[in-house]
Amino acid sequence: MKKKFTIFAAFWMAMIVFIPQQAMAQAPEELSYQAIIRDASNNPVMMSTVGMQISILQGSSSGTAVYVETQTPMTNANGLISIQIGTGMVVSGTFSTIDWGNGPYFIKSETDPAGGTAYTITGTNQVLSVPYALHANEAKSLTGASVSTTGDTLYLGTNSWVIIPGISVANLPVGTITALICDSAIHMGTITAGYAAVGVSSNVPYSGGNGATHSGQTVNSTGVTGLTATASAGLFANGRGYMMYAISGMPSGSGTASFALSIGGQMCTLEVTVVPDPYPSGTVFCASGPTAVMDVTNPATGKTWMDRNMGATQVATSSTDMTSYGDLFQWGRAADGHQCRDSDTLNVLSASDQPGHAFFILTGGAPNNWRSPENASLWQGVSGTNNPCPSGYRLPTDAELDNERMSWSSNAAAGAFGSPLKLTAADRRGFGS
Repeated sequence: MKKKFTIFAAFWMAMIVFIPQQAMAQAPEELSYQAIIRDASNNPVMMSTVGMQISILQGSSSGTAVYVETQTPMTNANGLISIQIGTGMVVSGTFSTIDWGNGPYFIKSETDPAGGTAYTITGTNQVLSVPYALHANEAKSLTGASVSTTGDTLYLGTNSWVIIPGISVANLPVGTITALICDSAIHMGTITAGYAAVGVSSNVPYSGGNGATHSGQTVNSTGVTGLTATASAGLFANGRGYMMYAISGMPSGSGTASFALSIGGQMCTLEVTVVPDPYPSGTVFCASGPTAVMDVTNPATGKTWMDRNMGATQVATSSTDMTSYGDLFQWGRAADGHQCRDSDTLNVLSASDQPGHAFFILTGGAPNNWRSPENASLWQGVSGTNNPCPSGYRLPTDAELDNERMSWSSNAAAGAFGSPLKLTAADRRGFGS
């Protein structure tokens, strides 16, 4: 089935101050243009790059194109694109030489929802010249006037003013909804006590949207403090939709962070869980930060594992996915910083279970252990002295690894990656480097 898309657009011109001896056709430097791209169900097309061709037509909605440019903006979470006409890739004409006094002028927008140049959506809107004309008439008798705008009113420094109906954002319909449903919010990402929230958001469903604008909001947390939920300005969908709140900040502790949301005439309390720090006290994280704790279970063995290596930023996408290799630990050492790939080296063996520094310790030969004398029990079990794993996790035993290996399709790299654990090819750091 071929999808249908529609565009709802609004645009504003920067006001131009006319003073004597200047041409009344003086041009603005650019035009602000916004459009909502909706699908066949009248829902916004969200977070998508679209291709656009903008033409300034003179005389009529089918008149001569005096200026043409292309842009590739991205819609936001509400399907809104915002561009500045006059700043795109020029196809023809010169924006700064348009004679705005010789109108009327129309803006023709052509859009490819797929981001290319196969423009399938066309819309044309007239550029209102009323603000320029009214201002010009008042400016004929002005000398050294200053200008300010409030709502629909253009105030001149000579105590006179001009009403500009329909041109300001204040005239756009006010967005409303009939229900905001925090209890059904979809949460993305994890907030951990002691760490800044990164890549965390909550999508809060609503119903009864009227398709009009809202100004967004910013809400500070209570309960667990230190967090902020921010929703960007945009438009409500017609009917059901979601408000996306990006959550940032440093939580004051673990527990529940509450956000008193109020938007579109509705209120509810969004609750987000802040989990305790799962890592042992004193853990040093490398550039990638704490490793996300996500479970994966092998149905053949019944064992549950972390779905990525310690220090990996994602689940492996291939056997040679470098972002999933993780950190490089010396066997038995805690996560004291030595495991980071750019850690410095030291050729002095440690006489204790915790060396007290973050150097990667070089060894001179067998048994190639960083500790002297060797202590082989430092990683044994959940309560192991130097267990680097998050709370509730431990290193597997030889028998457990063998059981996993026997469940693979092969003992080669393809079998390891094809397993539920998505294991990668080995990576290493030598004892002497």
